[in-house]
Formats: sequence, C-alpha cells, structure tokens
Amino acid sequence: MKRVLLISSVLMLIVLFSTRSAISGKPFEGVITYKISYPDSKFSESQLAMFPKVLTVSIKGTKARTDLQMSGMNTVEITDYSDKTSVSLINMMGQKYAIKESTAEIEAKVAAEGKATVELSEETKTIAGYTCKKVVVTVNDDGVKSTYDAWYSSELGSKLANFNNPLYKDIDGALLEFLMKNREVSMKFIATSIEKKSLPAKDFEIPSDYTLTTQDELKSKFGGGND
Repeated sequence: MKRVLLISSVLMLIVLFSTRSAISGKPFEGVITYKISYPDSKFSESQLAMFPKVLTVSIKGTKARTDLQMSGMNTVEITDYSDKTSVSLINMMGQKYAIKESTAEIEAKVAAEGKATVELSEETKTIAGYTCKKVVVTVNDDGVKSTYDAWYSSELGSKLANFNNPLYKDIDGALLEFLMKNREVSMKFIATSIEKKSLPAKDFEIPSDYTLTTQDELKSKFGGGND
C-alpha cells in the first residue's frame, strides 16, 4: 500500500517530534498550534492532500499531547516527562490502537538517529507572541551533512522536555519553528498560536476503547502489500 507507506513516513516524523514545554522553571499549561508545510516536496498534489497541515500540542504538568488528522487517520502522541515514556494512539478508519514505548525503547531510537551539533546564534524573532532564539543544527547522516535552522523559546520549557527528539534534544526550550526530515518527507512546523488554558487530565490518558498493540503488529496489519 503506497498510500499507507507515505502516511507512515509522516507519522515517523511526528513521533520523533512532540514539542515539549513541561518540566521547567516556568510551567505552561495550554495549547500550541502549528502550521505544517512540505518544502522541496517531490510528491504530487494528490499525495500532499493526504498529509496533515496542522499540529496541536497540549501541555499539562509533566505531560504533553500532540494531535493531528490526516487522510483516514487521527493520531495522538502522549509523552510523560516524569518517567520518560510515551504512548501513540492511532484511530485508522474507526480501528483504534495504542502503542506504548518504554524509556529504554525511546533511548534506543534516539541513539540510533545519531548525534547532531547545535550552534547558538544571536538572532531573535517573535513567533506567536514569544521572543525566540535561533539555533543552527547540523546532522551527519552517513557522511552527508544537513543543516537546519530552528527557533525556540525558553519561556515555554527547557531541554529536559526534549529528551526523545534526536535532532533537537539539546535545545533549551520549546521549538516554535523548525524542520523535521527523513528520506521520504521534509516537514516544516511554525507555531501560529499559543493559548494558555486549563486542560482536563483525561486528555492525557489512554481511552478505554483503544486496543494495546505493538509497532510490528500494526505494520503487519497496514504496512504490507503493494498498490
């Protein structure tokens, strides 16, 4: 299923990213909304139409939840910073699955992505009402160097909450503009609004109608075959 494989590439990047704004000296509770674009895309318009255009990140205490909708699928990523675990909730055409990841599993994924170097810049700009600092991130992927600019705000968090983001784990704040990339897809995120508000605790729990599974089991269900 080519369609499923393309969607899987996008989901891999989303899982690698959940903007973190908890565990800091300035706790934030509320919702950050991001616009998603696909720079230098080689996909057709019909393929891009399947991809998400908006990402929301809800933050409460030591937990963050990312939500996005795409063609035939709703996905949620809930991260708990206190014990460094996460759970992915996938609703695919009414079939609902939950995939838990332990601290060891997350750390293994981060280590497998390799290391990135982060260079601080004196540049600043305002994004969604917050003053952001610029960093230049350089990644060496099998001898091929890639450089990304990112903008972050220390008012919304610290690097402790970026623990499961291989590219940006050393950045000391919440990312408000940045790029995520793999061999299939490049995704650019820009925060468009930041709303402080109280959020219900149940939004950060696994709903009772979701079935626990593993990534391998889910791939065997939806990731195989040709179209």
